[in-house]
Amino acid sequence: MPPALARLQHAAKMVLTRKKVVLLLLLLGGMLSLLLHQGLQLSWSPRLLLPGAPCRAAGRTRPKHTAVAFVKTHKTAGTTVQNILFRFAERHNVTLALPRPSCEHQFCYPRDFSARFVHPATRPPRMLASHLRFNRAELRRLLPNDTVYVTILREPAAMFESLFSYYNRHCPAFVRVPNGSLEAFLRAPRTYYRPDERYAMYAHNTLAYDLGGDNERSARDEPAYLAGLIRDLEAAFSLVMIAEYFDESLVLLRRLLAWDLEDVLYVKLNVRSASSRLAALPEGLARAARRWNGLDAGLYEHFNASFWRRVARAGRECVQREARQLREARERLLHRCFGPRPRLRPAAEIRNKQLQPWQPLGNVGIVGYDLPSRPPGPGGDECLKLAMPEVQYSSYLLHKQKLRASTWLERSRAAFRARGRAGAGAGDQLLPPPPPPRPIRALPRLARKG
Repeated sequence: MPPALARLQHAAKMVLTRKKVVLLLLLLGGMLSLLLHQGLQLSWSPRLLLPGAPCRAAGRTRPKHTAVAFVKTHKTAGTTVQNILFRFAERHNVTLALPRPSCEHQFCYPRDFSARFVHPATRPPRMLASHLRFNRAELRRLLPNDTVYVTILREPAAMFESLFSYYNRHCPAFVRVPNGSLEAFLRAPRTYYRPDERYAMYAHNTLAYDLGGDNERSARDEPAYLAGLIRDLEAAFSLVMIAEYFDESLVLLRRLLAWDLEDVLYVKLNVRSASSRLAALPEGLARAARRWNGLDAGLYEHFNASFWRRVARAGRECVQREARQLREARERLLHRCFGPRPRLRPAAEIRNKQLQPWQPLGNVGIVGYDLPSRPPGPGGDECLKLAMPEVQYSSYLLHKQKLRASTWLERSRAAFRARGRAGAGAGDQLLPPPPPPRPIRALPRLARKG
């Protein structure tokens, strides 16, 4: 072969090889872009591949969703979530279901929830957030078809320590324990526990009970029951939050409901004082607590895993970034509402009675925030509601909605009498339903850092 022809063939091969390499790189780049766009998580951090890669758009592309049922479980940070929902309902004129006075501030818990427990002045509601025992059929009768159901779980050993401390003088099983010893109870729980007693559910599988399950079933002996309960809860709830990852849970909640980050700002409520809780539960006690509360342990294990799969789908880095933004905004809000050194105070030190938390019997101290002597200026009403305990806030909202309902009823009667005097037909209707409650004055938007 002539040398010139050989050189030409070699050059042609080199060009084809380069084209193949370029084509291969373009193909790989397209596949990687598609994976990142769909939010799939690789086994390494996306930052290693694309430093500072933007998160998938998480802004609001639809109206804020206002039909929400929060099933408030015990000792899981549920009071803090409830306060978020109470403030949102008031700020956005959403009718909130509240209990009848005979039920106090809970929907006649520990009885199975019934729509009869809802105060008539708060019907028809679009939102619900007070304690109840989950009864899906009754809630569906009460709430709109587009209601989103949400709840929260907590690691069962830590939750049980909190239950034991908080209800130490209310639950008969705990009262029987010598010296109020958690270790003594867990060493032989059947010695003290009577399943048919009042408030027995605080001493055994409380999560399962709150969520409508049979807390006397054994997860070890009846794994099929636990599996069935999980299936039912997965079908009912759009989001199961995890207390140990509270900020990440709120990020998922606000994305689910198309809310703004400012809508899920919070302060911690119904918190025990440091002297009222164990710094850390010894591992031996933690194992014993999980064995005794086997159903709760099974529920937590399943929904904790599904929670992190959901975070992965949303983009772990994106969720963590939003959680950091939430924490930063929360710190700014704390300082603006409660002074340069905000701190949780014993109830006796809180001057504002609207902010004094309820104290359980025994040596348990519940702490809270107090407003500074100098009012925080614009948004002061929102600062008050931010730290208002469950009992006071429930009473306030019930009074507000009762006043609105009675005003509407009086106007309706007056209109009906006027029509009667004018000879109106018997088929005339009353006035339209009452307007939504007047909103509280919202906080000004917080400036973001950076």
